[in-house]
Amino acid sequence: MHASFTPPRQVRIGDAALFVGSTPRAIRHYHEIGLLPEPERGGDGRRRYGYEDMIRLLWIRRMADAGIALDDIRDAFTTGTDSGRVTSTGTVSTGTTSDGATSIGTTSIGTTSTGTASVGTTDARTDGGGGVAGILGRLEEALAEQEAELRRQRAAVRRMRTEGSRMGLLSDLVTERLKSLPEGSLRQADLDSLLVTERIFGPLGAAVQATRFIALATHPALRKESDRIEAAEEALDDRVAVDDPRVAQVAVARHAFENALHAVIEESGLDKDDDALFDAWDTLHPPATAEDGEAEAGLSSARGRKADSMNVLEATGKMPYDFSPARLRCMELAEELSTQAPPAAQAPPTVHAPPAAQDPPTVQAPPTVQPAT
Repeated sequence: MHASFTPPRQVRIGDAALFVGSTPRAIRHYHEIGLLPEPERGGDGRRRYGYEDMIRLLWIRRMADAGIALDDIRDAFTTGTDSGRVTSTGTVSTGTTSDGATSIGTTSIGTTSTGTASVGTTDARTDGGGGVAGILGRLEEALAEQEAELRRQRAAVRRMRTEGSRMGLLSDLVTERLKSLPEGSLRQADLDSLLVTERIFGPLGAAVQATRFIALATHPALRKESDRIEAAEEALDDRVAVDDPRVAQVAVARHAFENALHAVIEESGLDKDDDALFDAWDTLHPPATAEDGEAEAGLSSARGRKADSMNVLEATGKMPYDFSPARLRCMELAEELSTQAPPAAQAPPTVHAPPAAQDPPTVQAPPTVQPAT
């Protein structure tokens, strides 16, 4: 996240729905069935969604897309375990209407009691041959779409069973990089950050960010130092002035830590893995050219992002982070330090969180992932 960019601290339901790829109506339904707690409301009486709300919405969307029933998703959040069940019939859920049928235009395609496909809204016995042909054509297209969706859901379920539910909900590119890590070495906050990054920058961006968590997971001392600095950053809440000396102290500590982390990544060869990842991706997904169309070429800088997704700037502006002015200033100072000449290699200083009258809210922000051009 660029320091000069100020993320919103909360967003309205429309922006929340747009970011996670859902609808306000679906989010209201999540509230009604107890899947998503009601957030606080602003002075205008409208719901306001923060970082934790958005993280939960993203996981809900991923689980639902994998075919897990909403009741099972709710149970997973309630019990703290990830349900591996799908629907009551033993198959994934692919319908979009209230009765489970798939709606294609004005034609509803469902299943009869004998298990065969049925087509509604038009009686084939009274319609001309052209009408029947059109209906059958739409039916074939709908079945092909359902077949493709079932294949995608089966792949997601396999990943969930192999890698663990939450990590298995990330893309193949990301889980492939993380699967060799010792069990329990990744934290839920790590997966949350990867989920947000994948939503904004696509699978390739999240796979590159995974390098950071691999280094932290395999170097306990580095992870401990990271926790200490994050605690100091979180303590820079709204009660801390932007010119408080602690702001600059924490920025220096963050800068030193990032240098140490980068050194570990280089020494372990993880940076070469990143290079290989980019090369492999470019081989499989050649960048669009101007001849392919201006709109498509414009998306080529965000590798791995879906063509129908938001652009990076729009998506980033809809993801809330509860950062105080002091913390934003700290991020800005740390970035300014990174543009200066690199200092001699040294261990990052130890920074202790300054005392606070109350525990600051925990906010896990994904680090900057620059999409390659």
